[in-house]
Amino acid sequence: MPPLRLWTRDEFILTFNLYLTIEYKKINDQNTDVIKFANLINRSPGSISIRLANFASVDPYHQQRGAGGLKNGGNTIQSIWDEFYNDREKLLFESEEILAQKESTSIENKYKNILFDLKDLKGETVIREIKARVNQCVFRKMVLTNYSSKCAITGIDIPELLFSSHIIPWSENENERLNIENGICFSALYDKAFDKGLIGINTNHEIIFSDALKKKKETEFFNRYFSSIENQKIVSAQITPRKEFLEYHLDTIFNKQKSHYI
Repeated sequence: MPPLRLWTRDEFILTFNLYLTIEYKKINDQNTDVIKFANLINRSPGSISIRLANFASVDPYHQQRGAGGLKNGGNTIQSIWDEFYNDREKLLFESEEILAQKESTSIENKYKNILFDLKDLKGETVIREIKARVNQCVFRKMVLTNYSSKCAITGIDIPELLFSSHIIPWSENENERLNIENGICFSALYDKAFDKGLIGINTNHEIIFSDALKKKKETEFFNRYFSSIENQKIVSAQITPRKEFLEYHLDTIFNKQKSHYI
């Protein structure tokens, strides 16, 4: 029998990255993403699914709802969770750098489609921009996974049409901008309407309209795209938007349009 190969910190971090971007109900050794990842780090799919369940055991969301996961993950599982909680941006980016190395590429090459226009930036400026864009991309994966890759209003399930809409804008709160409770999955029209405060989501998770949007009630586009969704609840997600974040949006963004938006 070959000697037991201990898990490295890098492997734990990579598995945590997968945990953040996979639906809890799909954590099993038959999942194609689990199998692909297991092959990448030369582990069995079963061992990966166990580690994913270990992370679920320290996830406050699952603890609160009584789904404890597997509690034998040891101190490393908790320490990585705590590290993520205290500095999401650092650990997310580190996990993506390690993943790129495992895939025999660089972070710049892996994300070249979103980094192509940074060639003229230098030093700390380009490093900061790379981290921000990569982390935004991972955040999008997390939010889409949380909503089963469906728009929270229409149910559209075409990923190319979906956005991870921040409730508190990215630039307004560094501590919470990568918090999954600060994201809702919307298709393009409703992402923009939410971003500009034309629609809001109240703390009952119902869609409400701004005064500016209500002024358009007699138009064809309002009837086609908005009339049927007023007071509709957004679709349920595994992790729901935090009440305080929704209140922030209602207080500072919703119904605050400038006249040139309409």
